[in-house]
Amino acid sequence: MSGGGLAIAAGLAMPGVARAQTPQVRWRMATAWPRSLETIYGSAEAFCRRVGQITEGRFEIRAFPGGELMPALQTFDAVQNGSVECGHVLTSNFIGKSPALAFDGGLPFGLNARQQIAWLNEGGGMEPMRALFRKFNIVQHPVGNVGVQMGGFFRREINTVQDLSGLKMRIGGLGGRILAKFGAVPQQLPASDIYSALERGTIDAAEWIGPADDEKLGFHRIARYYYYPGWWEGSAQITALCSAPAWAALPDAFKAAFEVAANEQVMLMLARYDVANPPALRRMISQGVQLRPFPRPVMEAAYRASFEVFDEIVGENEDFKTLYAPWRAFLENSNSWMRVADFNLDAFRFSNAVPPAR
Repeated sequence: MSGGGLAIAAGLAMPGVARAQTPQVRWRMATAWPRSLETIYGSAEAFCRRVGQITEGRFEIRAFPGGELMPALQTFDAVQNGSVECGHVLTSNFIGKSPALAFDGGLPFGLNARQQIAWLNEGGGMEPMRALFRKFNIVQHPVGNVGVQMGGFFRREINTVQDLSGLKMRIGGLGGRILAKFGAVPQQLPASDIYSALERGTIDAAEWIGPADDEKLGFHRIARYYYYPGWWEGSAQITALCSAPAWAALPDAFKAAFEVAANEQVMLMLARYDVANPPALRRMISQGVQLRPFPRPVMEAAYRASFEVFDEIVGENEDFKTLYAPWRAFLENSNSWMRVADFNLDAFRFSNAVPPAR
């Protein structure tokens, strides 16, 4: 944790009279994830525990798996109408309410995890995002990030753009709208329904997050081809949605505890996935999964189509238009720096094997 975060957390230890005067607050957090996904659902539970630790048990948040309080894809509505105090979701799944929500989860071919964190916290992104969520009676907080996702499991090979035509794929967010330009048929399903849909042949392909979660959901037992990268979510940010009235009623110390715990999980969720994904991928490959990159022509076509879709939405939605110009300026500026430093070092490292230990 940063020095500032430690100072805030330390300042929340409230002895004697101050603690006695602080109310006991209990919230429910509806998540969009099954309990079996210990990385992403586990992060929600860890967040709740941390809030309790910082506030010495005065602010208690209990996480619930997707479907337990309401269907996973109704979590946004439940927070908006105050049925629950908070939710733990990928907001890209709710772009039917406003396509501008995609900036919160991450746009196709957009910011990576580091860039997303920078844009929101230091690059001017948080204020317009807060303004957008206020229209839904919600206060949002970044509470995790899964990093670059995989492209998903496919029953058949994807060698050309034409192979996408007629493909029924479970995919959320703007990625589905972009794939539809090539004749694909996007379908949005919660995690709990994907396996059965793939098994029955209702869908031909499915993306979720990456090896750690995909292995637990069992997609490799049905579909053979595992494609990468998930260009539609190069930075899938996970967000804590708070009911605006419930948030406003919190004491300042509890708001600070919530923010500290959320910021911790942005770092820790990335760390957990980076540790869990490599062995999960090796296990699936050992069981016959065919790891395939999307062909370059497919990636190039998807890249062009993505920015065409952005331009289309700018003409359709004022909120998206307001966010898009400064977001795009940040993307271009940040890319210019990462192209110099990170990209060159990473490209060299990844193209060379680690020398044997002496």
